[in-house]
Amino acid sequence: MSEFFLQRPKFAFVLSILITLAGLLALQGLPVNMYPDLAPPQVQVRTIYPGASADAVAEAVVRPIEQRLNGVEGMIYIESSTSSDGSATITVTFATGTDADMAQVNVQNRVKLAESQLPEEVRREGVVVRKQAGNMLMGINLVSDRPELDGLFLSNYANTSLLENLARVPGVAEAQVLGTSEYAMRIWLDPERMNRLGLTVADVNAAIREQNQIVAAGTLGQEPAAPDQIFTFNVRSEGRLSEAGEFGRTVVRTGAEGRVVRLRDVARIELGARSYAATAQLNGRDTAFLVIYQLPDANALDVAERVRSEMTRLAGAFPEGLNYAILFDSTRFIDESIREVVKTLFEAVVLVVLVVFLFLQSLRATLIPAIAIPVSLIGTFAFMAAMGYSVNLITLFGLVLAIGIVVDDAIVVIENVDRLMHEKGLEVREAVSRAMREITAPIVSTTLVLLAVFVPVAFLPGITGELFRQFAVTICFAVVISMINALTLSPALSSVLLRGGATPMRWLRPVEAFIQRLTLGYRWLIERMLKRPFAVAGMFLVLTGALVYLAATTPTGFVPEEDQGFLFVDVQLPDAASGNRTADIMQQVTDDVLQDPAVSDFIGVSGFSLINGSGSNMGFGVVVLKDWSERETAELQPAAVLDRLNARLWAIAGARIMAFNVPAIPGLGVTAGFDLRLLDSAGVSPQELATVADNLVLQANQREELIRVRHNLRANVPMYDLEVDRDKAKTLGVDFGDVFVTLQAQLGGMYVNDFSQFGRTYRVMLGAESQYRSRPEDLRHFQVRNEAGEMVPIAGIASLEPAQGPTQLEGFNLYRSVTINGEPAAGASTIESVAAMEELMADLPDNYSFAWAGQTLQELEAGNLIVVLFALAIVTVYLFLVALYESWTLPVAVMLSVPLAFLGSFIAFRFTGQPVDIYAQIGLVLLVAMAAKTAILIVEFAAQLHREGRSIVAAAAEAAVQRFRAVLMTGLSFMLGVTPLVLATGAGAASRISLGVTVLWGMAAAMILVTLMTPAFYVMIQSLRERFSGAAATPAPGPDHSAPAESTP
Repeated sequence: MSEFFLQRPKFAFVLSILITLAGLLALQGLPVNMYPDLAPPQVQVRTIYPGASADAVAEAVVRPIEQRLNGVEGMIYIESSTSSDGSATITVTFATGTDADMAQVNVQNRVKLAESQLPEEVRREGVVVRKQAGNMLMGINLVSDRPELDGLFLSNYANTSLLENLARVPGVAEAQVLGTSEYAMRIWLDPERMNRLGLTVADVNAAIREQNQIVAAGTLGQEPAAPDQIFTFNVRSEGRLSEAGEFGRTVVRTGAEGRVVRLRDVARIELGARSYAATAQLNGRDTAFLVIYQLPDANALDVAERVRSEMTRLAGAFPEGLNYAILFDSTRFIDESIREVVKTLFEAVVLVVLVVFLFLQSLRATLIPAIAIPVSLIGTFAFMAAMGYSVNLITLFGLVLAIGIVVDDAIVVIENVDRLMHEKGLEVREAVSRAMREITAPIVSTTLVLLAVFVPVAFLPGITGELFRQFAVTICFAVVISMINALTLSPALSSVLLRGGATPMRWLRPVEAFIQRLTLGYRWLIERMLKRPFAVAGMFLVLTGALVYLAATTPTGFVPEEDQGFLFVDVQLPDAASGNRTADIMQQVTDDVLQDPAVSDFIGVSGFSLINGSGSNMGFGVVVLKDWSERETAELQPAAVLDRLNARLWAIAGARIMAFNVPAIPGLGVTAGFDLRLLDSAGVSPQELATVADNLVLQANQREELIRVRHNLRANVPMYDLEVDRDKAKTLGVDFGDVFVTLQAQLGGMYVNDFSQFGRTYRVMLGAESQYRSRPEDLRHFQVRNEAGEMVPIAGIASLEPAQGPTQLEGFNLYRSVTINGEPAAGASTIESVAAMEELMADLPDNYSFAWAGQTLQELEAGNLIVVLFALAIVTVYLFLVALYESWTLPVAVMLSVPLAFLGSFIAFRFTGQPVDIYAQIGLVLLVAMAAKTAILIVEFAAQLHREGRSIVAAAAEAAVQRFRAVLMTGLSFMLGVTPLVLATGAGAASRISLGVTVLWGMAAAMILVTLMTPAFYVMIQSLRERFSGAAATPAPGPDHSAPAESTP
């Protein structure tokens, strides 16, 4: 094939141009994301049971739905959460690769089957089933300097004027407002007036329902009509009420003397909020916080840009004094990370080309790999588009590491052509032709070795499999294009650009002299090592033992924590703390956070927590950090910021406050660390379950492997139980339902029906004035009507007794559960922290069990796959080499190089304190290929020389020296190509450093130890092979030899 392109170089040029154009065209349409779509699909079911306790919601709402959902196709686990505000959330997590749309349909169908078992109030509120939104893309804050534009106005304006427009932006999965809710017509009842007038909640409810409705009044003169009917007129009814004054005029009762009791006589009516449970603030000012979620397959940067454009358009219609700010924006991290990796990509290309120039000492020769590199990299985008991949950190890492690999093939071509021209005195075209005959087989074989490493990896399941798959496939495509270039473009360019008799540049002579001295020293060392093969074998055993020790004692991890430009704060006050107390604490948090020099803004939400859900004693905040360019020093990095913030926040009295980093992979939980679920399989009380969880957390925090272990079950929250004297109630003719409805309306709020205002539909809500629902003795204010029409005080038949209970309950796989979170201590790995927790769980009674969820579950599954991963990589390379050399023993000389490369990486892990995370594992897989490729260059050439009649020792020594320059050039090219990863700073630096440290030091070890020890391995293996096989001294032919293969052991 090379001869064809030597005769037709323009054909080779056109082929490369087409590959490049295809890649450039594909690049325009590739989505850009931080990671591939990794999070398992989730479908969420949401509803609300107004006024119900967490226990009541769990029994009446969650249990029937969960029983129907259990076992839905593709489900991994199902979890639920109920709160004392009546809300219920059920989340079904499906296996990675499950079609999210079909999963939603399956869940929806099963929920429909359960709806008949749900309370009427729940059915009226509605049960929402939807796919769990993708990544939290950005947050938009509405703010105003005008006092009248308060938090309620801002929140309602966001709901009515922004949400629907933003939800229609292509790529947006969901838009929602956190904080104060939308408008509602609040009917604040005065129970004392109602009692004096003999009115009940049922009377008020019925009056509003009757007089606030849309009815069709009909038509005058509609057919069939009298023959003399000339006109037809539509009759319009008054329709729904819309103003507070109109509701106030609602007739509740009329008297015998024409006296009318109106709603305004027994209630205060105002346009208020549907819920007052949560409020949001930006740097201490009222705000509406809109959160935008991204569809999983959408281009994050494009979606964010569309949202910004839409907000610019919508801002043109804002009322005077209303402004917005986009402070929480995850695409800042994505954009900055991608930009840094692209910068690394260009830096790597420049460094690689520089190394090639220093070795080749010819601008013309250097142009060949300089052209081949971009062709291979850009062409890869076309294959990425065909595979449905995105431009993300994983695929870009693959391209960065591919630079040092794809340049090898071009270097091998140029180095051999240059050697033949100088040593044999051949003309350029003849030298190229002969060089291609010699190196075509090694180029193909080394490419196939790389594919043999990465192709099996592409079939691994789960999140780990997806990470490895996109990395592996990217490198495979780049390497295949590189091989095509080496067999087509490189020889064509060599015949055009290279010139025989060219002398090195004078100023580069010291470099050449240094390389020559290094080569001579290498020859001297190799000759002595080959005389002492058993010493080399002993050294290899010692190094392997060191590797085993380091591998066993190096911490492991999943993904490193990244500086994403923002942090989270979780706030929890004592049980039953009021919303006012929470707001005061949140103001203190705001003041302390904004004092930090690394912080630019703070968004706080009272009444809601990302970790613990809704509650008057909950709060959370988003700490927006300054731009990465303003935080380059160590004290402004997230770890240092978290230390300072937690020191300040822990000092705030009256609340437990914790600042924490954002998980590196969106969709796998909210906090870093492990995610454990303690399961109650015996149906014990929440108090008993909390006691077990308390003891477990206490023991866990005493373990040296664990820190900040905590659980979220608050089972002893002060509350009151409603005790109804059923005998007395029946004696007085009171309906139990009337009692519960009255209390639900007066204490919890009742949804009556809807009204229209501002072109929207809002709810009408009943509730008692605050002074009538503050203390247990306020029960005396409420009355119901008995069967005889008499008013009966509820306090006469019921009482509120002090009690303790949970405000929030969780379930996991139909068992009541407790979420336990924690983090590994410094120097400990996630796996070690998991093992420590499992030891503690083993001592629990038999009626308790546990399960892992979220990122921890994925990490445990990944840990089991890593053993399979490396076994696959090593076995496939070995089997390929067996097929290549027609020998079961000779490939061992190549495979022994792999532990030597690993040793360099694990030594680096020990000195840097870096765990063996997913990026390090990706790097180690790559080192299998790179170490084998380096050894193949020596072993294959040694085998060829041995076939030509050299002794085993002479062949090994000569092969090592002949390949030393090429090995040195390719090794240094690869190492310098990944050096920018090691020196990375800013957004996404942690993952780049993890990968860079692994491959840089592993390749350094490969370049030193593999080049020194592989000749000795070849000598030992080949000598043993010939001694025990009884074969002739000539070994089996390589792939480029036409002689028949001999029998081998």
